Amino acid sequence: MKVFREYLRQIQSGFATGQATEHSYRPALKTLLESMESGIEAINEPRRIACGAPDFIISRKGVPLGYIETKDLGLSLDDTEKSEQILRYRDSLPNLILTDYLSFRRYVDGTLRQEIRIGRIVSSGKIQPLPDNFPALSDLLSQFLESHSPGVMSSKDLAVRMAGKAQLIRDIIHRTFESENAQGALHGQLESFRKVLLRDLTPAQFADMYAQTICYGLFAARCNAPSDGHFTRQQAAYDLPKTNPFLRKLFSHMAGPDLDDRIAWIVDDLAELLNKSDMPSILKDFGKGEGKEDPVVHFYETFLSHYDPKMRELRGVYYTPEPVVSYIVRSVDRILKETFKLKDGLADNTKTDIREGKQKIETHRVHVLDPATGTGTFLYEVIRQISESFKGNKGLWPGYVSDHLLPRIHGFELLMAPYAIAHLKLGLELKRLGYDFRSEERLGVYLTNTMEDPHPFSGAPLFMRWLAEETNIADKVKRKHPIMVVLGNPPYSGHSANTGEWIAGLLRGRDSLGREKITGSYFDVDGEPLGEKNPKWLNDDYVKFIRFAQWRIERTGYGILAFVTNHGYLDNPTFRGMRKSLMDSFDDLYFLDLHGNSKKKEKTPEGKADKNVFDIQQGVAIGIFVKRQIRTGKKKDPRLLHADLWGEREAKYQWLASNDLESTPWKTVSPNAPSYQFVPQDESLRKEYEKGWKITDIMPINSVGIVTARDELTIWNTPEAVWETVSDFVSRSPEDAREKYDLGPDARDWKVELAQKDLKKSGQSKDKIQQILYRPFDIRYTYYTGHSRGFQCRPRQEVMEHMLLGKNLGLVTTRSIEIGRGWEHVFCTSSLIQHHTVSLKEVNYLFPLYLFETSSKNTIFSGSQKDPETPIRRSNLSTEFLEDLSGKLGMAFISEEKRDLKKSFGPEDVFYYVYAILHSPEYRSRYAGFLKIDFPRIPLTSDRELFVSLCRLGQELVSLHLLEKDLPISTTFPIPGENIVESVRYEPENNGQVWINATQYFEGVSPEVWNFHIGGYQVCQKWLKDRKGRVLGYQDLIHYQKIVAALSKTISLQKQIDEAIGKWPII
Repeated sequence: MKVFREYLRQIQSGFATGQATEHSYRPALKTLLESMESGIEAINEPRRIACGAPDFIISRKGVPLGYIETKDLGLSLDDTEKSEQILRYRDSLPNLILTDYLSFRRYVDGTLRQEIRIGRIVSSGKIQPLPDNFPALSDLLSQFLESHSPGVMSSKDLAVRMAGKAQLIRDIIHRTFESENAQGALHGQLESFRKVLLRDLTPAQFADMYAQTICYGLFAARCNAPSDGHFTRQQAAYDLPKTNPFLRKLFSHMAGPDLDDRIAWIVDDLAELLNKSDMPSILKDFGKGEGKEDPVVHFYETFLSHYDPKMRELRGVYYTPEPVVSYIVRSVDRILKETFKLKDGLADNTKTDIREGKQKIETHRVHVLDPATGTGTFLYEVIRQISESFKGNKGLWPGYVSDHLLPRIHGFELLMAPYAIAHLKLGLELKRLGYDFRSEERLGVYLTNTMEDPHPFSGAPLFMRWLAEETNIADKVKRKHPIMVVLGNPPYSGHSANTGEWIAGLLRGRDSLGREKITGSYFDVDGEPLGEKNPKWLNDDYVKFIRFAQWRIERTGYGILAFVTNHGYLDNPTFRGMRKSLMDSFDDLYFLDLHGNSKKKEKTPEGKADKNVFDIQQGVAIGIFVKRQIRTGKKKDPRLLHADLWGEREAKYQWLASNDLESTPWKTVSPNAPSYQFVPQDESLRKEYEKGWKITDIMPINSVGIVTARDELTIWNTPEAVWETVSDFVSRSPEDAREKYDLGPDARDWKVELAQKDLKKSGQSKDKIQQILYRPFDIRYTYYTGHSRGFQCRPRQEVMEHMLLGKNLGLVTTRSIEIGRGWEHVFCTSSLIQHHTVSLKEVNYLFPLYLFETSSKNTIFSGSQKDPETPIRRSNLSTEFLEDLSGKLGMAFISEEKRDLKKSFGPEDVFYYVYAILHSPEYRSRYAGFLKIDFPRIPLTSDRELFVSLCRLGQELVSLHLLEKDLPISTTFPIPGENIVESVRYEPENNGQVWINATQYFEGVSPEVWNFHIGGYQVCQKWLKDRKGRVLGYQDLIHYQKIVAALSKTISLQKQIDEAIGKWPII
């Protein structure tokens, strides 16, 4: 063991100087490693290390064997192995040693397998050898050098291991990017991607795209490589399928022989993983799966879930189950045959003439496009559907594919990974069906951004020209080909990354790509602006893709749009302009609502579980819209049909797999202005309901609640906590504050620096600490400056100031509901509200009863040193409403003077009346279908006695909900203890016990009270859960008992309200 004694002598020599660092010992370790076996090379490259590589890469004849990360003598390896860096290495590098030069730890596939120490630092400052351990270290290093990663046998295992390496590749590329100057190769490539694909692409997102290109380029090359050779990165470009010439060029440029050495090592490691993988086993079933068992898709989904789940949400990437795809494709095939009289349906090979400038060009009539093709699932099903018509005519298939299939099947994809997978999947399927590509042929799946304009870059660098050529070919398909079928599963992402000017204009009825007249804006309805205060959901990606597909069908003049998407557009009031636009464009609109919305807690009509066909919370629907052949004369009213599919996931799959458009039990829908709902409604009650006054017409000054953007920073349980936080936050540097309060990256409308500036500008006064109703019965505190994009993102000063300038009442409700329980979305307040005060699922609105006005701008928000002017109070009740109510009752409205509720009524009486109506159980159930889609309407009575009764009941409710009324307390808290809320549970059988921890509970809470909901919150449970981990003080315990009492009385008053009203409708 002489070699180890010499190694320790060199380590001791460096250590004795007192000047040695971690780097000083590397030559000794390199010598030791290379002496273990002839041909071993231990590479220590500082440029690589600076960009995230381990300290040593160990190879034999250029083939990577393993990696070693070194730390300084005496550094705790127990702590180091838990660091982000080492955890990342353990996830992605299957053969790794971590050492402080004396202790050696070997990890295999992330698991610690061996650990040995050959020396220790003694008190004298010397290193004491441990020669008895030399043989064990020799064995550890031998196993390290002889390690052969077991051949990967399954696609799942390969996807997980590729994801780990992809993460490392991404991080290394990002660091390499940051270390090079602005003229570097990576900077040039980022600029190319920005100009051609995504203008807002960040360096981090570019690193991600680069990593995916390398990973899936290598993967596609390995799938196509000969089985009898050693697969390498340098050879990969030649092994990529010729059906994807763009990827061949791109990969050769980005990861070929000239790849930056700082990146090449980990790419070579991935190539070696693929080389050792059993590709025949992995590919055996690719392209042959059924339902949710498609191994190609499973491979991609598994990769993405391990690689970057957040990217899935941003880009809305989710796999479409085969039964859903099959239903859509077979339905499209039927429509082509029956509506358009094309006897071969999707297999149709007839041609038509189109004009391109002055030229007449012959092209196929049935061009099919999936504008968000993902892994190619829809195009795969189209090919399979078409191939069914060639049974018994296999000899015709090759000629048909070349002449009549490849020229008219198109797909657009933005992400590199699914783009490569789609090419692989479709190529393998065509090969399985008996087609071999000719050298000049390619699949019509393009790496492009469907939502972006074309990019003419004739004088651009070579790399940019390749990207531009690919996107411009796709643009020709988008603009020139007479696309007759647009189908697919576009991404769902409310925080859309597609922000191009063209699609933004198209949503508003402006088309910068063509001169043709197009359908009106999604932001208008019946010629009038929507007037939405928060039209965010109209910018969801799926809405943009529907708008794109609608535009494309309109340009063709006829065709079919068939998507599975978020089902929110069917009835959400924000989408009424979109619904009217679709009605104007199409002749037949079919909506199959697949439901499964766990956010709404949807149940089947029988009350049973309703599951989603996807692994997502958002409910979905299939929409198939048909624009018939070009007509003459006036357009007829469209035909709208709707159906529901409820139940368990597997039952839905079975139904979809065995049915299509023809066998679906449709119900006719008759949308009406102004909402144009695409769901069936009880029309018999519509006229009755719409006689009532919409709350926005009763109280016209209103707004959504405060959006803080950072609740954890801005909202606290006590005024003292607010002041302490504000004082500390404003005193720190922006980055220090970001880290201290875990604020994450800045958002568009909230930035740490702007929040600090707002606090400083406000003068930092305790007078600005205000109460805010955070949740029902949950008053908290915030520092309120009233300035937008400041400490609070959107403080809504124009409405919220009325809650601060004088004594006031506010009605809190929502415009629509998403939860399946029904409409329970109302509460009252005397303070500010947050935008999720009564429900987390919907945006909440505040309607102040009184408005406070001043003749000058000197208010509590002006920052003036003068005493603020006393404001003048008036009611926020519209004149038209008051005239109508006054006329019905025969009573005078008196704004300030004392009213007697005999000959006169005042603002608060109106508030109480409205509050009582909104708490009527019969009102909520009778008008349930209307309440879920827009602001509530209030029926007016001409019965003075009923009006007075409801005023008094409503007043009692308001007093209860503001906790102003003293009520007898029926609950007890019998067990003393620490009062810490740990785990909340309810035991109705034990006298209604609500447990807060293992030993303490409230007793006497009835099931009706425990289950009482306000909006999306189960009040008794929510209040406690929001205090998990906290100690409940005396006032907290009393407050909870008051909540229970108030809810119990509320339930009693709701019954009294229905008894007072008696018969519906109210007259």
